[in-house]
Amino acid sequence: MKKLLFLVVFSLATTIQIFAQVQIARNGHVSFFSDAALEKIEGHNNKVASTLNTATGAFSFKMNIKAFEFKQALMQEHFNENYMESSKYPYSTFKGQITDLSKVNFSKDGTYNVSVKGDLTIHNVTKNVTVPGQIIVKNGKAQAKTVFNVAVADYGIEIPALVKDKIAKEVKITVDTQYEPKK
Repeated sequence: MKKLLFLVVFSLATTIQIFAQVQIARNGHVSFFSDAALEKIEGHNNKVASTLNTATGAFSFKMNIKAFEFKQALMQEHFNENYMESSKYPYSTFKGQITDLSKVNFSKDGTYNVSVKGDLTIHNVTKNVTVPGQIIVKNGKAQAKTVFNVAVADYGIEIPALVKDKIAKEVKITVDTQYEPKK
């Protein structure tokens, strides 16, 4: 009987500890910036879902492409219909992990420079990427930030010759997510 009670208590403690190690973000922010010769284009998405496992360094992101917003409605329409084909490819995802997790102390406030490696899927094309980032820990909560470039052609996004000077061949991606412990 004592062994059974010990196993139940141990299992419960382990389960609680595992859940405490997962942090989630429901309203992360991703933006992109295209700096081409004839035009600058910027889009923002504030509806990015993400998880971070502080024990393993596993990351995941998922965002609805149609949630990107632009200053001009016509840019948003062209982005969704002509380039991203968001009705056909509605989501972009990232699944990977922090490769140098030992640099991060999730129980101590601070800013930790890390490297994140994983599979980035855009426009139904998946590429393995490694990007630099930061984990900022404050009051037991994590924040993840990164800035990196993506070559549009690498993800099968075609730019018509007519607008080639209005859309950059590489766009700058900025990610900023604030996590909360999973309850």
